[in-house]
Amino acid sequence: MNHQVVFTGVRKVEVQSCEMPTPGPGQVLVRSSKTAISTGTELTMLMSDFPEGSKWDQTTHYPCVPGYCNIGRVVEVGEGVEGMAVGDRVASAGRHTAWVVLPPSQLFPVPDAIADDVATLWMLGRIAFNGVRRGQIVTGESVAVFGLGLIGLFAGQLARIGGARPVIGVDLSPLRRGFARTCGFDLVLDGAAEDLQERVAEATRGRMLDCALEVTGVPALIPREMELLHRQGRIVIISSPRGKTLFDFHDFVNSPSLTIIGAHNGSHPPVETWYNQWTPQRNTELLFDFMAAGEVRMRHTITHRYRWQDAPEAYQMLMADRTQAGAVILGWSD
Repeated sequence: MNHQVVFTGVRKVEVQSCEMPTPGPGQVLVRSSKTAISTGTELTMLMSDFPEGSKWDQTTHYPCVPGYCNIGRVVEVGEGVEGMAVGDRVASAGRHTAWVVLPPSQLFPVPDAIADDVATLWMLGRIAFNGVRRGQIVTGESVAVFGLGLIGLFAGQLARIGGARPVIGVDLSPLRRGFARTCGFDLVLDGAAEDLQERVAEATRGRMLDCALEVTGVPALIPREMELLHRQGRIVIISSPRGKTLFDFHDFVNSPSLTIIGAHNGSHPPVETWYNQWTPQRNTELLFDFMAAGEVRMRHTITHRYRWQDAPEAYQMLMADRTQAGAVILGWSD
């Protein structure tokens, strides 16, 4: 039998058994090793933490099988599959299930140098990578990452690799601020600090921010983040905010001539061209290169590991206080 995590209703999580999947022509069967819980997306769905009628509301239905950060090994290939072999270690957007069936185009080789539990975070890194690219950040620009969850930690490191200086991290959680310091952020600030604007001004020699990366998902915080940009600065919405943001377009956009950039994972170009080569495949490949080389560090963010049988306990812990957790990994080996 297959086993899977299921959201059966608001704040309700079960582990259920279902029939084993079998690969058809052009498909691959993968045995999951580890999966990572996306604490933002998955808890938003599980807790129904979104306005009625929103996109979140339209796409969240119960029961549902969550998850999209999966590492496993190929155990069977269907007819016509090329370039994949039994035993290959792969990353995918497979859900929290013991076995998944996917086409080869949705599987990505994982370097041997990256452990399974660290590699599970790959999709969160790819989301961050797309946001950094959408922001068109160049060498020497000042960048602040608002929200130091896993995507924010990836985003800050990738911005710094691209030459951003300084890279500033902002969060309410002391745990997450500690993660950011270990990740190499140039400055890490408490989001509740009354002198936040003064600290950013000091760090940027009075110029303020070239680019803000919004990764909190909290709509009400966005205007405050925009206030820290200089004229003609830009803000990239990497998060999926849960609700409406109210602000005066004259005061926050027209007058300072700011640019607001959306950066959903779905905005990756579907095919590689000379004008934009950064498809999901290319960003994933380069992300794994950085992780294997130790240029992007995430191992220290893993705070909790659970067996798949104990998944409901993991979600209960996160619903109680997600700010006290970093990466939460589910193991599927037994």
